[in-house]
Amino acid sequence: MTDPFFVQQPPPAERVWAVGQLMRAIADTLAARFNPVKVRGELSGFSRAASGHCYFSLKDETGQVRCALFRRAADQLSFNPRDGQRVEARGKLDVYGPRGDLQLIVESLQPAGQGALFEQFLRLKAQLEAEGLFDTARKRAVPAQPHSIGVVTSLGAAALRDVVTTLRRRVPHLSVVVYPAAVQGVQAPGELCAALKTAYRRHTETGESEVLLLVRGGGSLEDLWSFNDESVVRTLAQAPMPVVCGVGHETDFTLSDFVADLRAPTPTAAAELCAPSREVRLGELAYLQERMNEACYSAMDQRAQQLDRLSQRLGRPSALVHDSHQRLSRLQHRLHSALLLTSQRHQIHLQTLQAKLPVALQRAVEQNSRRLQRCETSLGLLDPHLVLERGYAFLTDTQGQAITQTHQVTPGQVLRAVLADGELGLTVHS
Repeated sequence: MTDPFFVQQPPPAERVWAVGQLMRAIADTLAARFNPVKVRGELSGFSRAASGHCYFSLKDETGQVRCALFRRAADQLSFNPRDGQRVEARGKLDVYGPRGDLQLIVESLQPAGQGALFEQFLRLKAQLEAEGLFDTARKRAVPAQPHSIGVVTSLGAAALRDVVTTLRRRVPHLSVVVYPAAVQGVQAPGELCAALKTAYRRHTETGESEVLLLVRGGGSLEDLWSFNDESVVRTLAQAPMPVVCGVGHETDFTLSDFVADLRAPTPTAAAELCAPSREVRLGELAYLQERMNEACYSAMDQRAQQLDRLSQRLGRPSALVHDSHQRLSRLQHRLHSALLLTSQRHQIHLQTLQAKLPVALQRAVEQNSRRLQRCETSLGLLDPHLVLERGYAFLTDTQGQAITQTHQVTPGQVLRAVLADGELGLTVHS
C-alpha cells in the first residue's frame, strides 16, 4: 500500500521571461532599490547631439556607467563639461530596453566638490562685500592710451600667449611686462600675491605698468579657486593702478572679478579692453587731422577776408586824409563854440558878483557894527568902576593883594581902599 504523503510532487514549471519584460522588471527593481541616485566620477566621451541632448560616461578605476542628459537639464548647466573632469551627477538608473544597456538619466550635473566650495565662495563674497571691497566708487577707469601694460599669469599658460598675441596685433608699440606666478595649485595664492606686490612696487618707483592684467584660462571651480583666495583678493584691492581681471570663460566668476576695476570675459578680451586696436587709433588720428585741416582753412579764409578789407582801405589814402580833415574841422568848430560859451558864462557870473558885492559889503559892515556895540555894552557892564561909583570900595594890602576875607588882616595892618575917584590909606583897629 502506498503512503499518499510520500508521493513525489512534480517540480514547479520554470518561468520564461520575454526580453522586454525582463528589461522592464530589471528597470523597476533598480528604480525601487537605488533611485534617486547620486554618482561621482570622471567624464568620458562627452558629446552634445543636434537635439540638445548630451551623452557621456561616468567612470572611475573600477567601472563606468553610460549617462544621458536631456536638453531641458543640459540648458541649466552652469559650466562647460569636458572629458576628464570630475563631476557629481544626480538622476535615476534605467535600462534602455532596445539595447539592453544600463544608463543613468542625469537630472543635474555639477563639478565634484562644487557645493562646498560654492558655499565657501558665497560666504567670503558676502564678507568682502560688506567691507566695501566691491563698491563701485572704488572702480577706476582704464587709461585710454597706456604707455605700458603688466600681465600677471603663468609663463606656460595659454592665456599669456593669447594676451601677447592680441597686444602685438593691436598695440605693437607698447611695452608688456610679465610678472610670472602659478595660477593653479596650493602654491598659487602665495605666488600671485608676490607677483602683484612686485608690480605695485615697480609702478610706484618707476611708473611701470599703467594698467595690470590678471589672466588665466578657463577651468572648473577648483581650477580657478586661487583667484577666490582671500589673500589674493585683498592684495588685489591694494593695487595703485587700474586692474583688468580676465579669468576663465564668460560664464566663470571669481572674487577677483568683483574687486578688480574692470572684468573681462576672457584673457583675450582683457587685452582688448586695455589696448584699443591700431586701426581705431589711426582712424581717430585721421579724423583729428581732417578737423585740423578744416580749422586751418577756415582761419586762412578769415585772414584773407580781413586782408582784403584792409587793402581796400589802404588803396584810397586821399579819402582817409579827407575824412581826417573833416573830422578835425568839426572838432575845431566844437572847441571854439565850447570856449565862447564858457567865456560868456564866466562874464555873466562875474557881472552878477560885481552887482552883489556893494550890497554884501554894506550888510557885512552893519552886522559887524551891531556886534561891536553889543560887545561894548557887555564889556561896560563888567567895568569895576561902575561898581565903585555905586559906593563900593576895593581893598588891597600894601603889596596889591585883594582882601576878601577878614582873616586875611590883623590889627594895626595898613590897607589901601580904592574908591571911584581915588585911593585912601587905612589902618585896621580891630
